[in-house]
Amino acid sequence: MRRILCIGDSNTYGYDPRGPFGARYGADTRWTELLDGWEAINCGQNGLCIPRAPEFPDAAALLRRFRPLDAVMLMLGSNDLLCGASAETAARRMEALLRFVAAEAGDARVLLVAPPPMRLGDWVPSRALIDESARLAAAYRRVAEAAGVAFADAGAWGVALCFDGVHFSPEGHAAFAAGLSAALNA
Repeated sequence: MRRILCIGDSNTYGYDPRGPFGARYGADTRWTELLDGWEAINCGQNGLCIPRAPEFPDAAALLRRFRPLDAVMLMLGSNDLLCGASAETAARRMEALLRFVAAEAGDARVLLVAPPPMRLGDWVPSRALIDESARLAAAYRRVAEAAGVAFADAGAWGVALCFDGVHFSPEGHAAFAAGLSAALNA
């Protein structure tokens, strides 16, 4: 079975906003467990923003720890936006990380995934934040093309979000898994 390292935030971790802080969906619900034909190594962390250059050794350590890998998927940026960054700022941060990961990944395919746009909810009180999250996909597409890595837009996969406007619902995890499986297997 092919192996993919999944670097992301709470939506990769499988955070369940319906439970107590830090609650996690069961393995039968998390998208990382539902990928068709792939063994996913889930390195999602709640609250993770795009690491900056001094933190890149952490990414290198992950890549070394889990070799051999067939693919590396990065999906970050939502927390950056929630903390006030613009889509362009998040894209600049991602570009530096993406170039580093691509150089360290060896023969593994690198895939940048733009998270689905946010919607109004408990964590997303303004239309401006929704609009900024919708701009992230175009900014990430440009970054992926410049870095020579694959790109996918999870906003095109019908990923349902929970009441908070950020986290995947159980149905959203299934839709994300189907969309990512198709992107990886194309």
